[in-house]
Amino acid sequence: MKTFFKCTIILLLFSLLAGCQKYLEKVPLDSVNPTNFFKTEDDAVAAINGAYQPLQWPKLYNFQIWGTDIWAGNSIVGAGGGTDGIATQDVSNFVTTSANEAALDLWRGPSPGILRCNLVLQKVPGMDIPQGIKDRILGEAKFLRANYYFILVRAFGDVPLVTEVPDQLNDSFLKPSRTAKAQVYEQIIKDLTEAITLLPPFQSYSGANIGRASKGAAVGMLAKVYLTLGNYQKTLELTEQVGALGYTLNAKYTDNFSPVTKNTNESLFEVQYYGKANNAGFFDNDNMASWVSTFTGPRNSNLVAGAYGWNQPTAEFVNSYEAGDTRKDQTILYEGGPDFDDQKYKSSYSVTGFNLRKFLVPKSISPDYNTNPSNFPVLRYADVLLMQAEALNELGRTAEAQAAASDRNSGGPLNRVRARAGLANVAGLSQSALRTKILNERRIELAFEGHRWFDLLRINNGQYALDFLHSIGKSNASTKHLLLPIPQKEIDANPNLVQNPGY
Repeated sequence: MKTFFKCTIILLLFSLLAGCQKYLEKVPLDSVNPTNFFKTEDDAVAAINGAYQPLQWPKLYNFQIWGTDIWAGNSIVGAGGGTDGIATQDVSNFVTTSANEAALDLWRGPSPGILRCNLVLQKVPGMDIPQGIKDRILGEAKFLRANYYFILVRAFGDVPLVTEVPDQLNDSFLKPSRTAKAQVYEQIIKDLTEAITLLPPFQSYSGANIGRASKGAAVGMLAKVYLTLGNYQKTLELTEQVGALGYTLNAKYTDNFSPVTKNTNESLFEVQYYGKANNAGFFDNDNMASWVSTFTGPRNSNLVAGAYGWNQPTAEFVNSYEAGDTRKDQTILYEGGPDFDDQKYKSSYSVTGFNLRKFLVPKSISPDYNTNPSNFPVLRYADVLLMQAEALNELGRTAEAQAAASDRNSGGPLNRVRARAGLANVAGLSQSALRTKILNERRIELAFEGHRWFDLLRINNGQYALDFLHSIGKSNASTKHLLLPIPQKEIDANPNLVQNPGY
């Protein structure tokens, strides 16, 4: 992490945020003179906007995060075959080494966001700007820093915990040691707890501010953190708080992924895209078009612009849908299924016979490979309801977890999600059977949104992951693979880093 911190700190301290886009306002920033920065309200807003920006990059939600579903066995790389996507192939085949580029991306991806959050949290408190905007910006920074670290700690375990930017750069900053994951989680919980008190409800945002982190985003993320740690009482309390903040399930499942319906009442937080490159190349960080339709569109088809054929669902995953589940036709392309944009799908488009439909955008909206304006969902209310059902079940309140629901708006949390999918209520299951049902419901509801891998890891100290992976033929998956290797490039640059066991 030393090399990336060093490059990023030089960039930020000596040409702070030069060339960054305003994350929500969609306008490129001019070069900023550091001698007069962090002086005005506009400076503070520009700084926090810069802290959002790494979320959009391929190292995180524009590629590597949704790629974790491939690691989890929901899909295969597909793509062009051969060495195309070899880093992701190696992770998913559990032959990862410390030279793996996907691991390097995920290790480096959060670093600039963390650094920008740290600068905001150091500089903004002393600024003479309205208290309301100051509180909101500080809350956003705490939420974002927590999310960046939540990604890191789940993927790598112990990671360097850096919460300040020193006036004078030194080795303890540029060459940090790994911090015990328990301490990292303490910081994540602290940041999110404080963010909850500082952030406004999502309903208060309008215009260019829609999509900023809100109180509900912080509450929901904290619930997911506690679920990961196995604190079901805290998870339950927090999911109930989310339910009181005005979130609802969309009537249509597809509204969560459509570029026409963004930032809905089901969305607690999503990464914002605008469908344009801003004079940058498609593969550059400054590009603000989503990759997901371009990358997952069926290869050698004319269904969508680009169509690189990535992330092809496996037959095992497709067969895990219950009969009558409407989410299948809304998530998967299969021969004989509904047309997409008046075109029929052919199984020959894919190695597995299936492609993703969930994130595809028709050419009438995204005519070129670099014009997709779809946001990427990070946290949805459906996820919160399923967290609530899981917490209730683990607390022994199994009957409440599977309470009947007549529709998506009322009743037990699990069955509300199922009602929208056209499925019958679950009833009368034992705690063990309901646990299995809820985890499968999460797999289906949140498919290809980057949750499945981390769900596998958190159950029974990762044994659930190994049992599942072995059941689908990935027999070489072992305990060491539950964490990614620390990239060798980072260890070479920073001798204070110690490799994860087994690599």
